[in-house]
Amino acid sequence: MMQATPSDADPSAEVIIRTQAWLMHAVIGLNLCPFAKSVHVKNQIAYRVSAAQDTEALLDDLLAALEDLKDSDPAVTDTLLLIHPFVLQDFFAFNDFLALANAVLASLGFAGVFQIASFHPDYQFADTDADDISNCTNRAPYPTLHLLREASLDKATDAFPDADDIVNCNIATLQTLGPQGWQQLQQRILGTASDLRTPAVGYPPTN
Repeated sequence: MMQATPSDADPSAEVIIRTQAWLMHAVIGLNLCPFAKSVHVKNQIAYRVSAAQDTEALLDDLLAALEDLKDSDPAVTDTLLLIHPFVLQDFFAFNDFLALANAVLASLGFAGVFQIASFHPDYQFADTDADDISNCTNRAPYPTLHLLREASLDKATDAFPDADDIVNCNIATLQTLGPQGWQQLQQRILGTASDLRTPAVGYPPTN
């Protein structure tokens, strides 16, 4: 797991760069989410790094992110990644927090409007061992709350008639890749993050 503290943390741009590299190689590269490539290519993903060091501050940032997504044009910002490197580094605490996050979403009247997906360096599905390769489908460089528009999800699933099979396909992909292949992928992610830091490719990210 990638640890971070306020005193030694990467700048927000570095956190975003590593997340973008993961998105490019793992999520899009392995086709773990068939819907991700389109919004990535169109630059419709907003990346926001929370400086929260406790769950109360993170909830405030989540509330603000939901309100901002509500007020934004879907053609400009379709989805938002709220990355929080300094809090909920323990996966089980993170998992418990999701119930509170969804309660906040519902209390704002956003049930059926937005959905929260979750990613974590130590993500673990129920009834799996920590080292089960299938967990890697939801493993990201940092704890991350992914805010999605339900309307966009509906359109995406209509365009992919086999959307219900995505989970099983992802597990099969990871099992084929194996632990060694996953580790090699992490090295490619780090290499791409290094490339993204250069001014020639637009560092720092602007979205």
